Amino acid sequence: MSFALVSRRSALTFGRRAVRFESTTSEKASEAAKKTAAKASELSTKASEGLSRVSSAAGPALAKYAKTLSSTLGRVGGRTGKLIAFAERQTPFVIYYSKVAAELGRIVFRGQSMTPPSVSTFKAYFQNFIKSVQSGSFFSNAGASLQNVRNISRTQVAAAGVLLAECLGFFTIGEMIGRLKLIGYHGETHAAAH
Repeated sequence: MSFALVSRRSALTFGRRAVRFESTTSEKASEAAKKTAAKASELSTKASEGLSRVSSAAGPALAKYAKTLSSTLGRVGGRTGKLIAFAERQTPFVIYYSKVAAELGRIVFRGQSMTPPSVSTFKAYFQNFIKSVQSGSFFSNAGASLQNVRNISRTQVAAAGVLLAECLGFFTIGEMIGRLKLIGYHGETHAAAH
């Protein structure tokens, strides 16, 4: 055999061994990845089961606590009792309208392609605010703002009055359209207030 043929065969066997070595390494890596993924999914399942157990156990306890608190506060009389009863009556409305406002804000943000400021921008403005409060320049600027209010001209006051009248007019027209009536709300009689 010639030297070229021997060197060629040795190169092929070396190449096969390298390929064979690479395939076993990739197989081991893929097996390790599969085992890791299986463990992660198993741990995730266990965590979600634990969370559901905790929430199911805490749900009745929280409901019982809220019921007890409500009955205890319901026994309070006088002005405090009236205030608590008023707050309890208003809570569903507040929750509903806060959800409506949040959804409306979300729609406006998406429609206008708005994004909240970045964390670095927020930090910069907040740090400047803290520095101005600590140094006292914030309060001196408030005094300058008060001086600006004192120096308002008659034309600026008139323009603000016109803007206020426009806003009130649009609000009133919107109320009329929304209620489909020109007459105002049905108010309580004088006797009902006493």
